[in-house]
Amino acid sequence: MEIKKVAVLGAGLMGHGIAQVAAQIAKYEVYMRDIKQEFLDNGMNMIKDSLQRFVKKGEITETEVNEALSRIHPTLDMREAVADADLIIEAVPEVTEAKKGVLAEANKFAKEQALIVSNTSSISITELASATNRPEKFCGMHFFNPPQLMKLIEVIRGAKTTDETISTVVEASKKMGKEPVLIKKDSPGFIVNRILVPALNEAAYLVWEGVAEPEDIDKAIKLGLNWPMGPLTLLDYIGLDTALAMTEVFQRELGDPKYRACPLLKQMIQAGFLGRKSGKGFYNWKK
Repeated sequence: MEIKKVAVLGAGLMGHGIAQVAAQIAKYEVYMRDIKQEFLDNGMNMIKDSLQRFVKKGEITETEVNEALSRIHPTLDMREAVADADLIIEAVPEVTEAKKGVLAEANKFAKEQALIVSNTSSISITELASATNRPEKFCGMHFFNPPQLMKLIEVIRGAKTTDETISTVVEASKKMGKEPVLIKKDSPGFIVNRILVPALNEAAYLVWEGVAEPEDIDKAIKLGLNWPMGPLTLLDYIGLDTALAMTEVFQRELGDPKYRACPLLKQMIQAGFLGRKSGKGFYNWKK
């Protein structure tokens, strides 16, 4: 099956970037759908800003900007967004019931042969697929933030996903200029978060146990493991509440005590120190 038209459900942090990459790099016709006009306007503004950055770097021309923008069609109407789409990418917030509601609605209006994928970073693909009547045409397609720059896509097989669905989504990923990796089994956190989240949790334990100061922990990991940013800075970026939620999913689904959340994370969240978004986490972001 050849992908020509793509629907992106959600114009937020991830959705707008996915829509941009699909239109700019893969040259797909893209319908970007959200539930409020202001969300669509914000998404389009973020796309325009991102494209202008590429122009400033000399990577694309104004003509290419206009061509990319002409391929993106923002809409509030689910039927309009998905009716003619070959690939439907769900990119709404990481809340199981919210995702399932959007997926069920998209499934209702989508043509029979359309593939539906989720950009979830932690929710079971098999569970999300159950919101549709096409689990064999459903898989995970996990982009990384920001989608315009990050090369990786995790393609995740659900319990009923067919080989054909996987190969089509892998090809679409490559057409978007990405490097796909295949997750053969639907497992919490897939590859990257399965390794990353316990590492971030361990960094919080080092603070909790008084082993070292946050600045020195971050410096050690940046210089010793060549990470672009330290784990505690990254926790502040991700949000301590989001990291805690993922840790709890691992403990619940995998049943291993090694995933036990650091008590410091819970204490900080109770105190309202969520990281960058609240102005304070392991670091003070108010300045």
